[in-house]
Amino acid sequence: MAASKTALTSNLFAIGADRLALLGKHHKALMQGYLDGYIDESALGDSVLKKLMAARILWRPDEQQPLMLRPLVSELIASMVADENRRQVNADVAEKLEQIHNRVQAYKEAQHKGDYSIAETQLQRLTEQVHDMSGQFEEAIDSLWNRLNSDFGFVRSLNDKIRENERAQQQLRRLLDGLELIDFNTLIELSEGNSHLRKLLVSQLQSQLSSHHSSLLEVQKRLIGLLAKFRQQQSRSLLINNMVAYLRQHPAYHPADYPNRVQVPVLFNQAAHLQPKGSIALDRTHERQTLAELVHHLPKSASLNLPEQHSANFAELFVNEEIAARQQALKQDVENFYLHVVDNSAPVSALGYLEQQALTWDGEIWLYQIMADYQALPRHEQNMFRLRNEEKPVSAANQLMLIHDIYIQLRA
Repeated sequence: MAASKTALTSNLFAIGADRLALLGKHHKALMQGYLDGYIDESALGDSVLKKLMAARILWRPDEQQPLMLRPLVSELIASMVADENRRQVNADVAEKLEQIHNRVQAYKEAQHKGDYSIAETQLQRLTEQVHDMSGQFEEAIDSLWNRLNSDFGFVRSLNDKIRENERAQQQLRRLLDGLELIDFNTLIELSEGNSHLRKLLVSQLQSQLSSHHSSLLEVQKRLIGLLAKFRQQQSRSLLINNMVAYLRQHPAYHPADYPNRVQVPVLFNQAAHLQPKGSIALDRTHERQTLAELVHHLPKSASLNLPEQHSANFAELFVNEEIAARQQALKQDVENFYLHVVDNSAPVSALGYLEQQALTWDGEIWLYQIMADYQALPRHEQNMFRLRNEEKPVSAANQLMLIHDIYIQLRA
């Protein structure tokens, strides 16, 4: 079993090395064929062409067609040189997820049978498929960034830029749809507590997909900003082109002198009226008499009887003493309320006590003072009381809860 596996690996290594050597040996002719779209058969011998066709590097689509690079080889070159016109990114996530699911089942079956070498090989293939799926998303995001930094700058017209933008947005939507197909709940169930599978299918993949989501979000912001800029430029260009076409049809047209017209069109008459300010001309000596008469007829302002300084200080002191007295009375009433709570085993309503005792305090101030005195108590004394807030939402549309009453009870 081990010998056959080693022989198969050696055979694959030899074939792969020979075909990579063919690519390197004839790289100039192959690259020229990539640029031209066909292979110049005269530049290569018949034996070389047969080797390249047998190695699945070249193919002839039809008898009437020349030799061409196979699509996968062209896509490989386009990906390496970042040729956005030819690079096609395959983001078929559903197919990749199905392959991953089948590979996980094969890995579990090998472990169940005790074939640990086969299980190790399946785990290696599974790792390659997971990284391949993540790498395809990364390739697609790089393609979008290259399109943003190259295609929009080299197309000829604004319409072409808008079409490129729409094309990029369609690819972005396809990538987002592909990311939504990856359900981590299913992957968690698929791992079934296996540490290797859980790390590969959940931890690493989730970190990579989070990075892809962030990159796609930045691309989307850039695309929307560019599209708005293109639309603005398009509207300005359309206005100028229409004006140029009108001037071509009316060569004798001259813009009217709108500032010197009496009837100004509404489109131009948007400015507010000017209100000039006047000031006294003190340099005109012959108008001093007129100025004196105007000043004499100005209305006189009513005189203010300002109190003396000691009277103001006395009034301020009186107000402060009155405020302090009211605060002390409020605290005394709150203390009496807590004593009433201690004397009763049932919960006591704060607003009910206020109404029962016919106190003149505002209900909101009363509740604030009760809560303030409760918060000022030590922790062990706070634990002696049980508080319950009666809350109601502001409205059906606003779920902000407002406290309408407080019920306090002494703990047993």
